Amino acid sequence: MSPAPQSDDSESAKLDFIREIVARDVQANTHQGRVHTRFPPEPNGYLHIGHAKSICLNFGIAQEFGGKCNLRFDDTNPTKEDVEYVESIQEDIRWLGFEWDELHFASDYFEQLYEWSCELIRKELAYVDSQTLEEIRQQRGTATEPGQESRYRNRSVDENLDLFSRMRSGEFADGEHVLRARIDMASKHLILRDPLMYRIRHAEHHRTGNQWCIYPMYDYAHGQSDAIEEITHSICTLEFDTHRPLYDWFIEKLGIFPSHQYEFARLNLTYTVMSKRKFIDLVDGNYVDGWDDPRMPTLSGMRRRGYTPEAIRNFCSEIGVTKYNGLTDLVVLENALRADLNKRAERRMAVLDPLRVVITNYPEGESEELDAVNNPEDESAGTRKIPFGREIFIERDDFMEDPPKKFFRLGPGREVRLRWAYFLTCQEAIKDEDGNIVELRCTYDPETKGGNAPDGRKVKGTIHWVSAEHSVEAEVRLYDHLLKVENPADMPEGQDWKEALNENSLSVLKGCRLEPSLADNDGAMPVQFERKGYFIQDARDSAAGHLVFNRTVSLKDSWSKKGRR
Repeated sequence: MSPAPQSDDSESAKLDFIREIVARDVQANTHQGRVHTRFPPEPNGYLHIGHAKSICLNFGIAQEFGGKCNLRFDDTNPTKEDVEYVESIQEDIRWLGFEWDELHFASDYFEQLYEWSCELIRKELAYVDSQTLEEIRQQRGTATEPGQESRYRNRSVDENLDLFSRMRSGEFADGEHVLRARIDMASKHLILRDPLMYRIRHAEHHRTGNQWCIYPMYDYAHGQSDAIEEITHSICTLEFDTHRPLYDWFIEKLGIFPSHQYEFARLNLTYTVMSKRKFIDLVDGNYVDGWDDPRMPTLSGMRRRGYTPEAIRNFCSEIGVTKYNGLTDLVVLENALRADLNKRAERRMAVLDPLRVVITNYPEGESEELDAVNNPEDESAGTRKIPFGREIFIERDDFMEDPPKKFFRLGPGREVRLRWAYFLTCQEAIKDEDGNIVELRCTYDPETKGGNAPDGRKVKGTIHWVSAEHSVEAEVRLYDHLLKVENPADMPEGQDWKEALNENSLSVLKGCRLEPSLADNDGAMPVQFERKGYFIQDARDSAAGHLVFNRTVSLKDSWSKKGRR
């Protein structure tokens, strides 16, 4: 086992409160100095960026302290779970850069959990309740008033064992009985007021089929699964802190491995939602194009949009681990992405709104190849050849017929630099019968190849371009925030959260023109469209003859506080 990180006064060595606990336990030789964590998702949906924080924490701690981390699926609700989600979760974890030491399912422990339930019944610490769920809810009490005991609370051990066995054998319908822990209906901890342990659910399970028709509740299965796997540090999000007394109660009464639960604040991001229920609403309501829609904060959606695992890991490290819930600005995540892509993304030129330019003094029928740097941040990325000829495309908004004083791009009689190419001067704008500009007539200076003038003259503007003859056509998708409100939790009570959906979250641009090298992109390589942002080829919709690129993130934050809409 590798030594635990040592705490000192340097910022780089400062540990968050969870890691401080782990470091103290290792130093005190708790559990023989062993560190064993786990990531326990329910396979009822796709992982999202909030899960990434938990993944990085659990797997990261195991790596840093020379320990182990399990992947355990909390598959105790057969009506909502599916093999599809099991497989997608494993794919997402591996994509993030982690590998589990052991793979388990809560369903692996169904027999043991059943036997422990019978043990609690024999100790008169559990009983079968035949009330409806509504009756049980009404009797729970409040934070200031004790609950009421069920009329079935004092059934005999033999009757409870018989009913529980018959529940397992399938004699009863869904909801006819439940198994409850027998604790204290006046406890100050509402979670200890005879909580449910098992419910009847006649449904096929994705692993056990129809072998079981009773399924343990999360609060019963979770801690016992941790104990079976001898998890030393059970790390959960903050909403489970009120569940910890029950977690500890079950472990104490069963006398099993003393796993302990620790809670940290979950991730909340501006302009997005972090709820599987709301994700399902978005998908089922066709507000988005599936779980992997690039606007979704699911890991599959972020991967399709062009996020890198390194950026997500760096983001999770930057925001840290705290005990208090807060709201993290989405800009922090996007800046982590920009910092990563700036180093790894090769540069390419793409014109999203093409305006044809004819260079009248360039030889007809001729073309040449110019040298262009792939990434100024990485010399090892080398250079590439880009074709140049008599006709090119530039961005329509890089030309103004009557430009203001501080407009340094192209206008009548104005000279600009073409990126990696020549100085260009506009001579004439050609219009159609409706007065729309359809073409520019320009001249170039052949002595300025590479973008520098031998006579030393300077130009203030540099614009990008592509060869009209050699460029390839593509569809480009520009994404914006999923929501148009910073925090949906601030919406008026009773208002449908979907009213906050940003109707401009997707813009589809047809007829864009790209450097020809992008036709051979393998689909996984992030690129920077110069002056436009970072993009990636769409893994699902792009095909030979129909290129589709998704904008991963803009070059800078367009939603700064000064200009937010």
